[in-house]
Amino acid sequence: MSITTLRHRPGTYLRGEETRRRILGTALEMFAEQGYEATSTRLLAERAGVNLPAIPYYFGSKEGLYRAVVSFCVEESEAFMAPVTAKALALLEKKGTTSEELIDALCSILERFVVLVSRGEEVEARRLLWARAEVERTPVLVRLQEEGRRQIFEPCAALIGRLFGRALDDPATILRTLAVFGQATIFCHTTVQQILGEATIGEDRVAAVCALVRSQTEAILRAALAGKAAVAKPRGSRK
Repeated sequence: MSITTLRHRPGTYLRGEETRRRILGTALEMFAEQGYEATSTRLLAERAGVNLPAIPYYFGSKEGLYRAVVSFCVEESEAFMAPVTAKALALLEKKGTTSEELIDALCSILERFVVLVSRGEEVEARRLLWARAEVERTPVLVRLQEEGRRQIFEPCAALIGRLFGRALDDPATILRTLAVFGQATIFCHTTVQQILGEATIGEDRVAAVCALVRSQTEAILRAALAGKAAVAKPRGSRK
């Protein structure tokens, strides 16, 4: 159907977009649960409540649908993280940024990430897909990891690098970022719900986790900065 025809029939366009989103949502769940190879497009279509030809119509092929699912996850996470990553980048470009401003920006990214992996629609499927990316290493899933690093890890590393006067790719920067970021990434794991004894992580629990991650990150970085200052102080000098 042509674009011109769709313009004259807005209801048709809306129904088409609804169908496309329904296929995407179902595909995310099934690819996450079963993997690419084990997912049947026939069963996927049935589960989504659409005809099988709708998949090639909207996505070209099963692989095209798989790529669309990953693109959807990437775009959704980027949009969700954008407010805090934009703030971080603005601080990094500004002269005279204080250490407390940098720490606050880093904590905001970590808090936002905890919410991303704990709440919202299809969060369980997203977690499973990220877990698959760790072990399957297909080109499509590698993109999911690479975009995650670009969207979240690299801004964190840049903030920590600025704090300690090191480059973003300095081994010390990377190690410190991994250590700090690990406080948030642990909540990507499905076992967290089992340990907490909760089917889903509620808003109160998420808020408590965010507060804990912030307080620990502030304490860790302030202590590290104080240690760095003490080492740099000339021997025999006093306050």
